[in-house]
Amino acid sequence: MEKRWYVVHTYSGYENKVKTNLERRVESMEMQDKIFRVLVPTEDEVVNKDGKRKTVSRKVYPGYVLVEMIQTDDSWYVVRNTPGVTGFVGSTGSGSKPTALLPEEVEGILKHMGIEEPKPKIDFELKDTVRVKVGPFANFVGTVEDIIADKHKLKVHVNMFGRETPVELDFGQVEKV
Repeated sequence: MEKRWYVVHTYSGYENKVKTNLERRVESMEMQDKIFRVLVPTEDEVVNKDGKRKTVSRKVYPGYVLVEMIQTDDSWYVVRNTPGVTGFVGSTGSGSKPTALLPEEVEGILKHMGIEEPKPKIDFELKDTVRVKVGPFANFVGTVEDIIADKHKLKVHVNMFGRETPVELDFGQVEKV
């Protein structure tokens, strides 16, 4: 399961309250490993008030909050039952799972807000020898043949049945030998 961004619908004017409530619930219910960031998309706007220029923060999508999470029954339940949340955008019924935003949609929103996605720290180099820690290839040793940084993945050649076999793995699935 990977973390993705979802859009949550809230009562209008309750976006910041929902953000605060959800962050508290994540902490109290120990869901930090499933629910990561909660954002109210805003942009700064310069307005003239009483003859003075003032910068105010304006909600870009009133009534909506973005949540970065790994979608499980537990995480869905925690978000869905946060006070002020009326539902997920993209789900058709009360029990159906929501649709995640596309990576390019999230990138555009974050850029608009002046937030960049954190770049993963890459501790691997081509030709590094690595051991697979988890999954069906656990304990296999292989060589890094390609680094796909934007997807947090490596292409590793492992020796299986006497042949070099390419396997695509997440950064967290391997360790340097």
